[in-house]
Amino acid sequence: MSNAVTVAGIDCGTNSIRLMVARADDDGIHVVVPRIMRVVRLGQGIDETHRFADEALERTYAACREFADVLKQHPVDALRFVATSATRDAQNREAFEDTVEQILGVRPDVIPGTEEARLSFLGATSVVDQQAGGIAKPPYVVIDLGGGSTEVVLGGDGDAKDNVQAAFSMNIGSVRMTERHLHSDPPTEEEIAEATRDIDEHITEAFRIVPAGQARTIIGVSGTVTTMTGLAQGLAAYDRDAVDGAVISIDDACATDDRILRMARAQRADYPVIHPGRIDVIGGGALVWTRVLRRIQEAAREQGHAIDSYIASEHGLLDGIVRDLAQRVRDGR
Repeated sequence: MSNAVTVAGIDCGTNSIRLMVARADDDGIHVVVPRIMRVVRLGQGIDETHRFADEALERTYAACREFADVLKQHPVDALRFVATSATRDAQNREAFEDTVEQILGVRPDVIPGTEEARLSFLGATSVVDQQAGGIAKPPYVVIDLGGGSTEVVLGGDGDAKDNVQAAFSMNIGSVRMTERHLHSDPPTEEEIAEATRDIDEHITEAFRIVPAGQARTIIGVSGTVTTMTGLAQGLAAYDRDAVDGAVISIDDACATDDRILRMARAQRADYPVIHPGRIDVIGGGALVWTRVLRRIQEAAREQGHAIDSYIASEHGLLDGIVRDLAQRVRDGR
């Protein structure tokens, strides 16, 4: 096909780092190297110290070296390394950026939360017609629940599925809430109450910007959401195909979230659905997910309609990075 390009995207978040290589041509996006994910906990302690920990940097550099080896085997026309919440907050981020550039030959693009929201929305809505048996109705609200931040994005009304009406990035996520509030194992009722108040304050602020109650469909992306979806489905082990496009009732999701939140970490380790790198922070993510779902439900009710479920998607920020980069390269931008 004419004007075909091969591109790679790297999504470097607070808890995990992901790589995907894809070819773009007139027929769309074709994955060359399916996403590779490593849990590196780059944001370890950053909510308190505002600095990257040395051991967190070493874990991330090791993943970058692994990705560099993959890219040697799959040469690309362009590579974009996107860094999000943890890197935005780190006072020593320049050394991190220098080392990543040495390893991968490209400098990290530390994007603001609004750009993260736009790319997550692009990735999530790119496949919404093929997901969930065609039940998704616009407008969509996409929730990207990360380790350090959670993006709320409303859009998709009208002709363009990927048009963003409003977006907001909240400084709450699975790692932040765990490190900030959920110190006991399992967490105490007081800790859960404090975390809930914190989360709700951020959601109230977000909803001043994003009229989430206008949405007809909730799409949830990120490792926390897909993990909690697998648990709500009762999967014996994580199954990407089973989770992608799954429709989960909000009541079932919140019941699962609450159960996981109140477990001791050793109990969570008995669930193969939960990646070992998420076991200690998934409770914080589950609480954020419950509060976001319930608050959207309430906002929708105030608008005169009901939302009783969400669609889980494996297509989020990384897909958006790749699609956006491919389009820009093909357009000569």
